[in-house]
Amino acid sequence: MSIASRFPHLPPGVPQVRSRWRRWVGVTGLWLAGWRIEPPMLTEPKCVLIVAPHTSNWDFVMGFLAYLAMQIDASWLAKHTALAGFWGRLGRHFGGIPVDRRKPGDVVEACIAAFSSPRGRIIVITPEGTRSRVEEWKRGYHRIALAAGVPIVPAAIDFKARCVRFGPPVQPTADAEADERTLRAFFRAEMAKRPALYKE
Repeated sequence: MSIASRFPHLPPGVPQVRSRWRRWVGVTGLWLAGWRIEPPMLTEPKCVLIVAPHTSNWDFVMGFLAYLAMQIDASWLAKHTALAGFWGRLGRHFGGIPVDRRKPGDVVEACIAAFSSPRGRIIVITPEGTRSRVEEWKRGYHRIALAAGVPIVPAAIDFKARCVRFGPPVQPTADAEADERTLRAFFRAEMAKRPALYKE
């Protein structure tokens, strides 16, 4: 399998950072780990990208390598304490947005405002909110997408198949529970690094 087919490029309409070194680091890391990026690719210029299952720090490592390989221009939410100090500055350089969980409303409003720009915008969220097992997803991702009028795209870090894959976009409606059932159907516990920590 060729590099181009194993690590396809995003289509032109998706926000991207053209960077040879990002592409090289991402592709090399995924290649050495035996991973690939599976088509169909992300096609939405504006969306909330939800990533699951989230059960291990390795989710971030593989997701970040895919982010570099695709050269995607995206912002992602992380605890404000994780974006402190040197590594925090580096994380913010690569799109990290610090989230103070004591003020969740501020984060939602800021994300909604970011989508008002005519430029493409992708915001990445892990709806589980933690690596521990959770019974319910946090619904901030849905509130943001619904208020901004943008689709929600599921993305799986699939450790069993060793690939990153995207699901079909879901246009949010007033029925958040129904939308979530549709989105969760894309994910399976066996995809997780630690399957016992993901609730289907």
